[in-house]
Amino acid sequence: MTATGADREAAGPTTRGYWWWERRRSVALDVGLALLSALECALEGVAFAGETGLPVPLGVLFGLVAGSVLVLRRRWPIVVVLVSIATTPAEMGYLMGIVGLYTLAASEVPRRITVALTGMTLVGTFVVSFVRLRQSLDAQADFGPGVWYVPVVSLFMSLGLTAPSVFFGLYIGARRRLMESLRERADSLERELSLLADRAEERAEWARTEERTRIAREMHDVVAHRVSLMVVHAAALQAVAPKDPAKAVRNAALVGDMGRQALTELREMLGVLRSGDALVAPRAGQVPLASVGRVAAVAVAAVAEDGPRLCEVEALVAQSREAGMTVELSVEGDARAYAPEVEQTAYRVVQEALTNVHKHAAGARTWVRLAHRGAEVAMQVENGPTDGVTADAGLPSGGNGLVGMRERVLGLGGVFVSGPTDAGGFRVSAVLPDGEVA
Repeated sequence: MTATGADREAAGPTTRGYWWWERRRSVALDVGLALLSALECALEGVAFAGETGLPVPLGVLFGLVAGSVLVLRRRWPIVVVLVSIATTPAEMGYLMGIVGLYTLAASEVPRRITVALTGMTLVGTFVVSFVRLRQSLDAQADFGPGVWYVPVVSLFMSLGLTAPSVFFGLYIGARRRLMESLRERADSLERELSLLADRAEERAEWARTEERTRIAREMHDVVAHRVSLMVVHAAALQAVAPKDPAKAVRNAALVGDMGRQALTELREMLGVLRSGDALVAPRAGQVPLASVGRVAAVAVAAVAEDGPRLCEVEALVAQSREAGMTVELSVEGDARAYAPEVEQTAYRVVQEALTNVHKHAAGARTWVRLAHRGAEVAMQVENGPTDGVTADAGLPSGGNGLVGMRERVLGLGGVFVSGPTDAGGFRVSAVLPDGEVA
């Protein structure tokens, strides 16, 4: 994986902090090239001083100063090329010119400036080569080439001193920009992958939370209703045992039946969870981010298929009647099959509402109404005030019944309303859309 800019900055003084150089080897390379260029220009300055009549130390000093400018090639490549052009008539600075043109072509300098300075260098070397070659031929009377010889050789010499370094610099610059683009793209992809991993973890956590909430809601509905009826029957059993042993036996049988039904439903729910876990058991070393959603889907589908149906509401009401509640059931419209989750939610709403009556309104008269309409099914459970005679069974309340009902109904796109009535009772109403017909 490529190193990011943050990684390069974190590398400390080994890579940054040397003026305009990024690495130590860049410093060593530029200083070495500057020393070679200064030595070259100093040696050529001796010949230049002899031709112009200047003192030799002055020519050497001029060459040292001009050649050492190459150390600035990364910071100011234009200055280096201009100095090499200025020293071309003195026939010095060839290394500085070659390296300067390469650095200029590889840098981010606008192309028009690179073309202009390359043209100036080409013309300067061509003129100097042409003049020096002509002077050399004039000094040799026995060698007489054609007219074409001097311009062609001068052109080749000037092209040889400029074109290779410029083309190589353009190639290196394009390659460097490509690598930077690929590095930025890799960094961007790495950030995107990190964001996707974070979002996947968030979705997995959300799925886990949703599944825990659904399981808690199912456990509450199953346990609260069955155990509430068992407590009510146990209280009635305690009251009638001395007076009516036969009725006490019947109540004891009902308590046993309800306990077995509660255990059966709990066992089915736990079996669904275990089978869901087995379906997505991860391999060693694998983090199952997506498996949570699959477990939730399997569990929801299994519970929806095996859960209660609207046709069992009558038996549910009968159980409350056997526990001593005065409850009436009325059904409007023609009963039909709904989607499993719709029927299960409708059953759970009625079940939880009856459980709340057992808990909070002992002895209250209760009405359960079901209405099968064109594209929806409606249910309402209403109870009057407590009669003040029936003893309160002392059932605990966790305060999650209405919340669970509301979550169920709203999760299917339905409407849920609950609240006290003017007569001192309580009413729970829900409307569920038809959903996908079974």
